[in-house]
Amino acid sequence: MAHNCLQCIKYLMFVFNLLFWLGGCGILGVGIWLAVTQGNFATLSSSFPSLSAANLLIVTGTFVMIIGFVGCIGAIKENKCLLLSFFIMLLIIFLLELTVVILFFVYTDKIDKYAQRDLKKGLHLYGTDGNIGLTNAWSIIQTDFRCCGVSNYTDWFEVYNTTRVPDSCCLEFSENCGLHSPGTWWKAPCYETVKIWLQENLLAVGIFALCTALVQILGLTFAMTMYCQVVKADTYCA
Repeated sequence: MAHNCLQCIKYLMFVFNLLFWLGGCGILGVGIWLAVTQGNFATLSSSFPSLSAANLLIVTGTFVMIIGFVGCIGAIKENKCLLLSFFIMLLIIFLLELTVVILFFVYTDKIDKYAQRDLKKGLHLYGTDGNIGLTNAWSIIQTDFRCCGVSNYTDWFEVYNTTRVPDSCCLEFSENCGLHSPGTWWKAPCYETVKIWLQENLLAVGIFALCTALVQILGLTFAMTMYCQVVKADTYCA
């Protein structure tokens, strides 16, 4: 009976980690594709230029693949060391995510102020050599969210040292339309607009976070259950 239970957990954990590994491959693939085709896409921070969507996806995909691989081998080989390593790695990631979420809610106001200050600083890199990712990201955000600047369209005046905004701020896009009067530009601040959009989609973000947490808890449960079963089986055989 115990042997049948162990075999059932073994194959369930193997399938779980195989899907985990394949998910990591997909995330890594998307990250590499973004890095190759879009440069440092979605790099908005001047303080953390490496914190781009492509780099985040590559790092996340690599970690997920490594953890999934360790879990697969640990399950199929019934290796106590690998099972325990898988459990510890997944537990560390889970605790780190929990810590980040708690700190985010505790220091929301400070994070808000720092983010706006850093984004305004990053505006000065718009359109400069080697910052195609930041330039593309701002152009896409201002066009899609119909906004201009971080807290106001006048943020761009400091960048250009004149009454001008990027063409992506225009109500109707045309060449050099950013040189026209303010009446032809979007007035909404991008920071608040994106923040409101995130709040409106908070349910979807919450469901995604909950699903991620449940998957990790399921992985931790599988790993510890199988580890205990392997230890019991070894003790029984001895």
